[in-house]
Amino acid sequence: MLRAMGINLHPGEQVLFEGHPSWRALLAFYLKGILIAAVLGALLALITNLIDETEQGLVFLVVLVVIALTVLIGFIKRVATTYTITDRRLNIKRGLISREIQETRLERVQNVNYRQSAIQRMLRVGDVDFDTAAGDDYNFVFNGVADPADVVHRVDVATGQGGTVGLGDERAPQTPAQAENPPADRA
Repeated sequence: MLRAMGINLHPGEQVLFEGHPSWRALLAFYLKGILIAAVLGALLALITNLIDETEQGLVFLVVLVVIALTVLIGFIKRVATTYTITDRRLNIKRGLISREIQETRLERVQNVNYRQSAIQRMLRVGDVDFDTAAGDDYNFVFNGVADPADVVHRVDVATGQGGTVGLGDERAPQTPAQAENPPADRA
């Protein structure tokens, strides 16, 4: 059985999905960091050129450090966030040193929606929003996950609304009449 690294499983509980935000979801963050590095480099080159000769080595070092910090921070943001769906609950764990954990039972989930901006659609990532019984004050979102439709499907299967016999079952979704009277070869 797959053991979730982020949560302690109850006896008989199974992990249906465990993942992090996709690296593709952080591309905008990386592009902003590179843009900031370029602007800082240009400003530093302009300032040092006004004072004396342009210090190309210093400009290059500053740009390199800002880009390296951007990549490191993006990587930490990604690996420090873990999304888990079990057959009983949803869990979001954030942080490496300090922790923030959000958790809700599946029976509290009322609606599951996902949204994708035009850029997210091109990158094949999206945000999955879970409406829970806690109301609008409680924001439970898997941000930047790859294949958000699959995440929604896994929650539907876990809550019994997916219409298939089990996760990974290749058969077509069942109608209520088919679920009540399965053919002899499926029973």
